[in-house]
Amino acid sequence: MILKSITKDQVNELELGQFDGEIVLVNSMDQVQEVVDELSMHDLIGFDTETKPAFRKGVYNYVSLLQLSTSDVAFLIRLNEIGLPKEIQKIMEDPSVLKIGAAVLDDLRALRKHAEDFTPASFFDLNDQLKKVGFQNIGVRNLAAMVLEIRISKSEQVSNWEAPTLTEKQMLYAATDAWVCLEIYKKLQYQGYLDELFNR
Repeated sequence: MILKSITKDQVNELELGQFDGEIVLVNSMDQVQEVVDELSMHDLIGFDTETKPAFRKGVYNYVSLLQLSTSDVAFLIRLNEIGLPKEIQKIMEDPSVLKIGAAVLDDLRALRKHAEDFTPASFFDLNDQLKKVGFQNIGVRNLAAMVLEIRISKSEQVSNWEAPTLTEKQMLYAATDAWVCLEIYKKLQYQGYLDELFNR
């Protein structure tokens, strides 16, 4: 039985959970084909982005990092270094590959600043869709707690995503955020919680 509401205290009581697969930092165009080869074998992918926080009014930062994850491999693509490669853009425009994230509209709007011709297809927003099937608490941290019974750390959220070198902690945080969206979706789908969304 999966909870549909949870308190902060209940979340904090859970064991810390994180991605334990392979993390690939993509900061050169030479690596793009490897990303495409791996992701093209999957029809479900976890998705997230990170942006350097702007602490002053009127300051806007472009998306620094794009995370695309399978259950075993998380690719962290440094957009601030290589831009949005066309081959990666194609995966996000491919209707046969479902990309799963939370609050994806903001992410997609921000990614358009990297590529004006970006026309995303087949994105599943956990926040929007799970409200429709009765989840009262949303957001990655709450959903990971309710569905996967793990607590995920948010400590790196406002760190500098444009730093010359990302720390191990930053990379693990970023990989976990994309991976956990995929795992939440897979468990809910397997247990039938999403049936009414797809049978309408």
